Amino acid sequence: MTVDERTAEQESLIDPRSLWAWRQFLRAHSYVIRQLESDLEAEHHLPLASFDVLVQLSEAPDGALRMNELAEAVLLSRSGLTRLVDRLERDGLVARRSCPSDARGTLATLTPEGRKRLRAASRTHLAGVSKHVTSHFSPDELDVLANLLGRLDPRVSTPPPGGGCGQGV
Repeated sequence: MTVDERTAEQESLIDPRSLWAWRQFLRAHSYVIRQLESDLEAEHHLPLASFDVLVQLSEAPDGALRMNELAEAVLLSRSGLTRLVDRLERDGLVARRSCPSDARGTLATLTPEGRKRLRAASRTHLAGVSKHVTSHFSPDELDVLANLLGRLDPRVSTPPPGGGCGQGV
């Protein structure tokens, strides 16, 4: 297949408007994540992935999740999550304990220090979400944006009562 044939085939897979929308989505995501990460690192020495783990644990029943559930919730590989939880455990923000219903399973649990650190970092994170995302849209546009993006994840259902869904990342 020649270069021209490959280009023609690729162009038939997605139209220019769709490709532009996709690239805008990727650029916006990358920009916002970099900004949020930078804010958390500068003010709390807490990477965004660590913040995400603390958020997921804080929203879980009893502040604990099985490691495989946590890995899925934060979109990290099992090995990546293990290394991250190791660091958070060394910092006293997370503890591990045996799963009472399955001796082979391990739970990651939020420690009191982890909850305290999360509370402090949440203010910075939510200010960043406002500054870098939500302040750029009207309330009606936010509703439209949430509904449009919700179509991309089949696990997303209707918003909880009162809108919003916790701290989020």
